[in-house]
Amino acid sequence: MATILSKHQKSALLLSIGFIITAVLWSLPGTCFGIDGLSIIEQRVIALFFFAFFLWVTNGIPAWCTSVLVIVLLLLTCSNSALHFMMHSTETQPLGKTIPYRDIMACFADPTLMLFIGGFTLALAASKTKIDIHLTRILMKPFGRRSTMVLLGFLLITGVFSMFMSNTATAAMMLTFLAPIFKSLPPSESGKAGLALSIPIGANIGGIGTPIGTPPNAIALKYMNEPGGLNLNVGFGEWVSVMMPYTLIMLVISWILLIKMFPFTEKNIDLKIEGKAEKGWKTTVVYITFALTIILWIFDKVTGLNANVVALIPVAIFCVTGIFTKEDLAQIDWSVLWMVAGGFALGVALNESGLAQNFISAIPFSTWSPIAVIIGAGTICWLISNIISHTATAALMVPILATVATGMGDALDPIGGVKTLLIGVAFASSLGMILPISTPPNALAYSTGTIKLKQMQVVGLIMGILGLVIGYAILIGISI
Repeated sequence: MATILSKHQKSALLLSIGFIITAVLWSLPGTCFGIDGLSIIEQRVIALFFFAFFLWVTNGIPAWCTSVLVIVLLLLTCSNSALHFMMHSTETQPLGKTIPYRDIMACFADPTLMLFIGGFTLALAASKTKIDIHLTRILMKPFGRRSTMVLLGFLLITGVFSMFMSNTATAAMMLTFLAPIFKSLPPSESGKAGLALSIPIGANIGGIGTPIGTPPNAIALKYMNEPGGLNLNVGFGEWVSVMMPYTLIMLVISWILLIKMFPFTEKNIDLKIEGKAEKGWKTTVVYITFALTIILWIFDKVTGLNANVVALIPVAIFCVTGIFTKEDLAQIDWSVLWMVAGGFALGVALNESGLAQNFISAIPFSTWSPIAVIIGAGTICWLISNIISHTATAALMVPILATVATGMGDALDPIGGVKTLLIGVAFASSLGMILPISTPPNALAYSTGTIKLKQMQVVGLIMGILGLVIGYAILIGISI
């Protein structure tokens, strides 16, 4: 009879397989990768990329451990402070551009992580004063008590907020509202995972609905409307008229999917949770700070304050007033922050080494048929955005594809032209949500402990494929 591996044996086996895969990719001739002029540093980044991907997908070791290990390996082998004996070219392959070690280490204090800390701080303060219970009752009242309608409520509310404010800020805020509902449900309730997943899905999908919903949209619009470039004059209304219906369709589909995958055992959710918001000056401070933070997040274009900067305001207020203590500091899920830092570090390595640019340039878009260019570009964008920042993916691909589209002349016109190509890349980048490190809302939801890695992978894969199919069907359909 086959012996069942213990948890430690399984981890050791998967870690060993990961190192073997890495060693093989590390040692292969550079010509095997099909990228002209591939440098040694770029090849090492490829090897470490697959090492991280393998361990993140298989969960061979905890995701945050993988991130820390990858960051250390990047520093030792690919940075400008790497081991000396590794910093030499060969007769057949140049060393290439090293990655500034400061940029890699700065991932531990990336501005986005400050937004995480701000979100965690708001959640802790709201929980301590019990205003999260009060706010949840207000927001969810229109959706009643039925479990499936509560799920729909979280999807729609998160989606609408994400159309006008930071996806990560929205996720942080909505998870605060979700916390008291989690407490009211029994530990065995399978619908908890669906509720937790509704937040990143709503945040990622909702951002597609408006030009200001997420940075990839703004990047695509910049290149489409540039007077000296494509000059397509795509307006706010035109974007919304196409992508708002798409967003609503995807949110309804995700609602059905989550109900099917994570059926509720409790038919109703009692939102009359025990406890009331505490009275006193601390509660007043939390209410005012919560409202101020949300207003500043929504009107960031007016104030000029980045969402990450705004997130530190409640941290400062709560620390100074004593609402947030050193004991509360220990409750922040630092493992999630370290996990996300690893994803950021890989993104830095891909960009700073030149590998990302060389990889995209090596794809022969000009030899593809128009339909293959449009769908292929979106698919590649979606695959990349599951690993590195959605914004970085769009920033990388949109300029290249705008050039490709210009070179193809009128060939793309029968299927929507450059608009279909670049808008497709924008929404495809927002569909990357297979892993906790794919996007900050995913990481925040994963930090609740109610979602298993495999559940996130399956839901993210299904939503990504359906999103691409439906999105391109709409874009191509309205152009025919």
